[in-house]
Amino acid sequence: MSRVGKMPIALPSGAEVAISAEQITVKGPLGSLTQALTGLVKIENDNGTLNVKPADESREANAMSGTIRALVNNMVNGVTKGFEKKLTLVGVGFRAAAQGDKLNLSLGFSHPVVHQMPEGIKVETPTQTEILIKGIDRQRVGQVAAEVRAYRSPEPYKGKGVRYADEVVVIKETKKK
Repeated sequence: MSRVGKMPIALPSGAEVAISAEQITVKGPLGSLTQALTGLVKIENDNGTLNVKPADESREANAMSGTIRALVNNMVNGVTKGFEKKLTLVGVGFRAAAQGDKLNLSLGFSHPVVHQMPEGIKVETPTQTEILIKGIDRQRVGQVAAEVRAYRSPEPYKGKGVRYADEVVVIKETKKK
């Protein structure tokens, strides 16, 4: 059986789970998330802990038990604590400003870049060169961060661009005569 799928999920106080045959819904103080389920997995709620088990002994059911367990764990963490990605801007004149649900970026282009945030995602700019993307859905937070980074990903010679806060850019050496 999947090693990840074997681990139980502890439900913190304030989180509620509704399990049906085709979906699971997790509600918490920050919101609610829903995930579709397959017939390959069974989820059981044992007074405060969720256990994910494969429905049969097939390889697909074993793999899906680990996948569904990870997704449900991310849902529980999202509705209780939330997720955030931090981006930094490196480069002269690179700036970011959050205005409501829009992120205005000055990335050295001849035009400003405006990124519309999807529903459920909040953006903050503590300084002009830092961007905080927050939300309850881990996949959507990561996707929005990747889209913002893609406007100007770090180049390998000076390292200028939008990068994740923990990202290490390996700088190439320039050509010698």
